[in-house]
Amino acid sequence: MLLSALAGRRAVAGAMGASAIAGAMLFGALPSALADDPALNPPNCSAADLAGVSSGVSASTSAYLFTHPDVNYFFTSLEGLPREEIRTKVADYMNANPMTKADLTGIRQPLVDLKNRCGAAPAPAIP
Repeated sequence: MLLSALAGRRAVAGAMGASAIAGAMLFGALPSALADDPALNPPNCSAADLAGVSSGVSASTSAYLFTHPDVNYFFTSLEGLPREEIRTKVADYMNANPMTKADLTGIRQPLVDLKNRCGAAPAPAIP
């Protein structure tokens, strides 16, 4: 009888331990389940997604500037100017060169799309 009482206690203790582990696993998994909820975290809105899209836009911008030396020269010439002066010069340049403005707007569109889809405020448009 002593042996069966000991076995009974071990069984109860084991069941309680298993329940505690199962409960911990359930509550431990709950935050990750909520993190995967599309309503709380839209798909493709992670830091890795932002970095990937940003690097693609940067690479495309670099390629564009290398293949359009006049545009590259213009943007290079802005280095060291006050921010307000840069803003004015870029607006004037883009108004005088609508094709360049359209090209650069198209290049950065994936970044704007990502920001719009993920709920961030969209970046200011190219003047």
